Amino acid sequence: MELARHTALVTGGTAGIGLAAARLLAEAGASVMLTGRDPARGDAAAREIGARFVRADLSDIESVKALVQQAGAVDILVNNAAGFPAALTVDQQLAPFQRTFDTNVRGLYFLTAGLVPGMLARRRGSIVNVTTMVATKGVPGASAYSASKAAVESLTRTWAAEFGAAGVRVNSVAPGPTRTEGVQAEWGDTNEELGRSLPLGRTAAPEEIAQAVLFLASPRASFITGSTLHADGGGSAI
Repeated sequence: MELARHTALVTGGTAGIGLAAARLLAEAGASVMLTGRDPARGDAAAREIGARFVRADLSDIESVKALVQQAGAVDILVNNAAGFPAALTVDQQLAPFQRTFDTNVRGLYFLTAGLVPGMLARRRGSIVNVTTMVATKGVPGASAYSASKAAVESLTRTWAAEFGAAGVRVNSVAPGPTRTEGVQAEWGDTNEELGRSLPLGRTAAPEEIAQAVLFLASPRASFITGSTLHADGGGSAI
């Protein structure tokens, strides 16, 4: 129960990596809040793991502001909610491009900015940003998504420098292709093809990525900040 007396907020926590991470955080003793856009799915996920659900849409800045107020004091923030459209650059439409950056960058940025003052005042906290292998690797069709996540990895380093003196750590987990319902719906067989191209030769289960999130959120990573942990089956090695 290493996270007893800690409060954790996991965005996009109703399915996939977010739900798996929330489950592990709860099992480690944290009081967990989940966010998502679907109340029915959110309530079901919260009941399953013993968490609290707060409806929020990270692409909507007013929803982000409301989430900051509802969340209260947070010790662990897992920025997991993200859009991941698949489109070649010449086919990319404006609306999904804008929504991707509104969710993945703007929403994440202002949620963090709203919650981190409390962490700084308490002189403790851990922020874990879920990014992606393709933030540093070229994959056709991933231009908007990869660029947004590269921005998040840059924010990780900046925030580590800004917040570290107050004992607040900021790190990223960069998953490789992971078999989740949302990714399968958007990327289909391409996700499995990417998995087969890795040194480990397969896609990840959400629980495997969640273990990396838990580690960085926990006291076991007490001297780690500003880092990106590549949970990518060896993708960053080739």
